[in-house]
Amino acid sequence: MSGPQRHGRVLGIDVGGTKVALRAEALGQPAYDRTFHWPRTADPAADLTVLAVEVDRLRDRWGPVDAVGVAMPATTDTGGTVTTWPGRPGWVGLDLTGALRRLFPDAATAVADDGDLAALAEARCAGADDVVYLGVGTGIGGGVVLAGRPVPGRSSAEIGHVVVALDGERCDCDRHGCLQSIASGPATLRRAAARRGGEVGFDDLRAGLDRREPWAMAAVEESCRALAAAVVSLGEILDPALAIVGGGFAAGLPGFVPLVAERARRAGRPGRPAPPVRPAALGGLSSLHGAVELARDLTGTPAPARPTPIA
Repeated sequence: MSGPQRHGRVLGIDVGGTKVALRAEALGQPAYDRTFHWPRTADPAADLTVLAVEVDRLRDRWGPVDAVGVAMPATTDTGGTVTTWPGRPGWVGLDLTGALRRLFPDAATAVADDGDLAALAEARCAGADDVVYLGVGTGIGGGVVLAGRPVPGRSSAEIGHVVVALDGERCDCDRHGCLQSIASGPATLRRAAARRGGEVGFDDLRAGLDRREPWAMAAVEESCRALAAAVVSLGEILDPALAIVGGGFAAGLPGFVPLVAERARRAGRPGRPAPPVRPAALGGLSSLHGAVELARDLTGTPAPARPTPIA
């Protein structure tokens, strides 16, 4: 974190492996939204040059900002240096804090895990202080919010690496049975392809579900059961008010989140039901809005009015 707290012109940046989204907000001014793709080279110097061009575009078209929140899928150390990022491995060793300070010398800046920030944004949108969030996409991201703040404080909540089947598939972390190895989009598509006996893309899976094809139903059922197991386990430990399931893969399959909710409900026990499961209200923009929330927290300005909390 760096820079002074000032007024209330905030910028959120959601950094992905292939593209980046920006959203700037200020009271009484239309929001600024912009998405761009990283260069194919995956060179950090080239990436930062493109980001600098986009920041200049923002300043020219919308104005300066007082605080910047950045949602990152990478792991950083306490000093803000990138330690791991499979999506863009060239960033390993990059002083991200220093790079942001150079890009925004007059603004407060902070970086946080994208799953944690997605959880924060969804919790605030739902009007709930205690929430677990699971983002289902290329991997499984997630976060935990308790008493209105992301936890744990020293690192991100690696919900995708919660073990739900000790003898399960090998995860890309080289362990067996992680939630990500079973319930992520690629894992679900691989199972569907194996059952169908041919390649299955996302559109094929969706069409198969619409036709209630056994290979599609079985592949999705296994993913939803694994997610439900994670929800139930997190419920036993944390007792959240809500479990929210988001991510592009989950959002794109009708009936996916309700199936997770039903399987979790069945797995509850007397006196300790599973937390209710809801779809993400912000869809694929959860992390971006979380980055805006992070920036807003730096300035101490209140958030705008939120939708009615989920009952």
